[in-house]
Amino acid sequence: MSNQPIVELSDVTKVYRQGVLDVHALRGISLRIEPGEFTAISGPSGSGKTTLLNLIGALDRPSSGTVRIEGRDLGAMSQRERSHLRRDRIGFVFQAYNLMPVLTAYENAEMVLSLQGADKHERREQVMSVLKEVGLEGLEDRRPDELSGGQQQRVAIARAIASRPAIVLADEPTANLDSENATHLLDIMEQLNRERGVTFLFSTHDPRVLERAHRRVHVVDGRIDRDEYQA
Repeated sequence: MSNQPIVELSDVTKVYRQGVLDVHALRGISLRIEPGEFTAISGPSGSGKTTLLNLIGALDRPSSGTVRIEGRDLGAMSQRERSHLRRDRIGFVFQAYNLMPVLTAYENAEMVLSLQGADKHERREQVMSVLKEVGLEGLEDRRPDELSGGQQQRVAIARAIASRPAIVLADEPTANLDSENATHLLDIMEQLNRERGVTFLFSTHDPRVLERAHRRVHVVDGRIDRDEYQA
């Protein structure tokens, strides 16, 4: 493993203003995510785990403290730099899939590479490779409404990893899937982690995800309550 973590949070707080009240979503969080981790952030609703994922994904800024991705301080970056960081170094998998309905599975998976300006031949090679890895070979020309929920989420994973980001952030990725599809999805992500070294960070309530995670970070009331590694 590299000596430099992919993610490093130092004494991070996040306060939201709601009317005349200050809502403390995060209270002094410090956390490191190393390359190759398969880590789940868990906690009750309102515990701050989604806020934490949003800060790591450069979708929001902390009220205090620092968030670094591969050593780069997000607070010192311009909006454009943060946008490029999200595009180039962070993959996202969402509960609701967030696929473009008018695009095929191939076109959805190709989207980030296209935005990066990658060569057409290179895009084709990488996208077809990841679609095969997630079990969608032969389905690349289907649009989302022609795919099952499990297949749509696999397209989302293909999109997230096609550009070879430093980390994939998965927010409740199994929430809309039945047990069979959730198990298949987790099998795929574990295989990508094991064979390609893809770093995954989940935000989840799902015991199926927590059971598979190599590390579990439990958040309560905006603080890390437990941080456990398991075999």
